Amino acid sequence: MQLSILAEKTFSSIGQGDENLEISSAAGLEIAEQGAITFLANPKYTPQIRETRASAIFLNEKEKIERKDIAVLRAKDPYLAYTRALRLFHSEPEIVAFVHPSAVIHKTAKVAENVEINANVVIGKNCVIGIDVKIYPNVTIYDGVKIGANSVIHSGVSVRENCEIGKHCIIHNNSTIGSDGFGYAKDEEKRWLKIPQTGNVVIENDVEIGANTAIDRASVGETRIKSGAKIDNLVQIGHSCTIEEDALVCAQTGLAGSSVIGKRVILAGQVGIAGHLKVGDDVVITAKSATSHDVENGKIISGIPAFENRDWLRSIAAFRRLGEIVRAIRDLEKRLIKIESNDNSE
Repeated sequence: MQLSILAEKTFSSIGQGDENLEISSAAGLEIAEQGAITFLANPKYTPQIRETRASAIFLNEKEKIERKDIAVLRAKDPYLAYTRALRLFHSEPEIVAFVHPSAVIHKTAKVAENVEINANVVIGKNCVIGIDVKIYPNVTIYDGVKIGANSVIHSGVSVRENCEIGKHCIIHNNSTIGSDGFGYAKDEEKRWLKIPQTGNVVIENDVEIGANTAIDRASVGETRIKSGAKIDNLVQIGHSCTIEEDALVCAQTGLAGSSVIGKRVILAGQVGIAGHLKVGDDVVITAKSATSHDVENGKIISGIPAFENRDWLRSIAAFRRLGEIVRAIRDLEKRLIKIESNDNSE
């Protein structure tokens, strides 16, 4: 691909170099070879520009480099431009329309013509599979499931009864959509009585769900993952939760039942959200934090229980000095006792 075409497709502009230069791949600064384009997003990696073998580089609109033998594409966000380049050079393979002979598809299921259904897939009663859907081997789709156009379901996934998956979704290996919510009531003899889980899970468009993630169905109503949300591996989403548009939920995060996660929220790794909470839009909860209270829009919080990130950083700084502070207090106590004893002796 010529540099000029790459610039157009990545919404960048040529700052240096031949517009006819051929670019065939994209890679990081350290591993890029001739013919590749790389990027600089973090200034701490600037020294690596001297050694990179890349033919071109994405830079922001102000960054300057000494090398004249490397083409420069200017972008407001070099990492975003680089991501777009990666997508150009590594596009998804097209659907190969076929149904493997070992697939079991109920006669009442409605399956579009241009779909790829691989070995040992099971599709239940009254399912609807949209056009250009790709289903990898050993996927189980229970009765009444709907899957929208252009979605990809990887091997080992289970989609439970009556759940809905939108268009352009990706569900990675061994995830379960619509497993029973964790709901029990104590009977008169203090034994746990299972609450029927009669709801479903609705996944809207452009959602990606990582491997080994579980999203529970609601006891009544629905658990809903809204458009553009991205969910990492090993995430637990409890019954009746709502995750709003473009939220990002990182690995090993757990949401208790009926939580509401706002738009563009970032829940970092191993975050815990207690039940029936509202996390406002644009909130960031840092790794290994947990909250047991609602969080206002735009807050950045940390810790267990989580509170304002800046205050948490100050607290951590003080905690690191706790031994030193204790020693200082003990020294002051000794000096005070000595002073008081001297005063009493007089």
